Amino acid sequence: MALDPIYAKALEGSMWSVPQDYETLFNWNYSDDRKDLLNLYDKGKSMQWDTESRIDWSQELTPGNPQDLPEELFPLYGADFYMKMSKEEQGVCRSHWQAWSTSQFLHGEQGALICAAKIVQNVPDTESKFYAATQVMDEARHVETYKKLVEKMGIAYPITGPLKTLLDQVIRDSRWDMTYLGMQVVIEGLALAAFAGIRDHAKNNLASAVNAYVMQDEARHVAFGRLALRAYYPELTQHERDEREEFLVEACYLMRDRFQGNEVWETIGLNVKDCVNYVQASQGMQMFRTQLFSRIVPVVKDIGLWGNRIQKAYGDMGILGFANVNLDAMSENDMKVAAEHDARRQHVEDVIEMGRSSAAE
Repeated sequence: MALDPIYAKALEGSMWSVPQDYETLFNWNYSDDRKDLLNLYDKGKSMQWDTESRIDWSQELTPGNPQDLPEELFPLYGADFYMKMSKEEQGVCRSHWQAWSTSQFLHGEQGALICAAKIVQNVPDTESKFYAATQVMDEARHVETYKKLVEKMGIAYPITGPLKTLLDQVIRDSRWDMTYLGMQVVIEGLALAAFAGIRDHAKNNLASAVNAYVMQDEARHVAFGRLALRAYYPELTQHERDEREEFLVEACYLMRDRFQGNEVWETIGLNVKDCVNYVQASQGMQMFRTQLFSRIVPVVKDIGLWGNRIQKAYGDMGILGFANVNLDAMSENDMKVAAEHDARRQHVEDVIEMGRSSAAE
């Protein structure tokens, strides 16, 4: 199924052209000096998977709450105008919100696909080119996977403004490390936290499994960014690091503010101003938007962009406390949860096969 017919809002055009001007670098020094990156490359090769065979796409989504998420996680839950709606009207709201957020995952993954391909071209060292090549395949698979999930939801939304703005900045910038910083650290770091919310709270096994498997890959991608930038940023001047910090502050504010959902409220006929005011004042939504940075802040500190500008901005946003989060432990948990999904599916398949064998006897 093509996505175009199920878009909730008309598209300005099916293509988006972003002019770029950067060098494509060949490196004739086929070294193996970066053992850490080569180890990550080996993992990237061995952990490829097929969305058609690993995920059971025959599973259905629930009308009115596709991912079977707790109602309290819906951003308008508690608002007088929402609580007075009929169950059917509330279901429409939840369906559109979940389709909108999943659509943004889809668009963000296409952005990651393009950025990974760009890294292959303009990162200087061969070890990084090798790993980035495995990420290109990962991101293509993620686009395919979220496309299938959006199609099962039956509603799709165009890319939201803040995400498009950040992607435009990242793709246009000619400096290879800015592609890492914008995509591997900010966009994918925030995506990991958003994916985790669905993976851990969705009662629908299909929705949970999709996010668990994508997170398994994304944890490696963020590690790739950490390794590359942690080695590179000590070489920069203070002025150059200040530029990166300024970009990070702007990018984090953009990503924080992209969860207002204006497009959703407009599409389903609600008063956009009332909805946005409630979302901004909602304690639950404030906690959600804060939690989104649990994967970004410790990476920023780890790569050495931890000057006064960053610390003040993160303090103002209420996210400075994430600085000491154990990233390796979170990554290990991402791997564990994905393996648990595999084990559950294998158990189900084994039980079905046993039933078939007994019937044949």
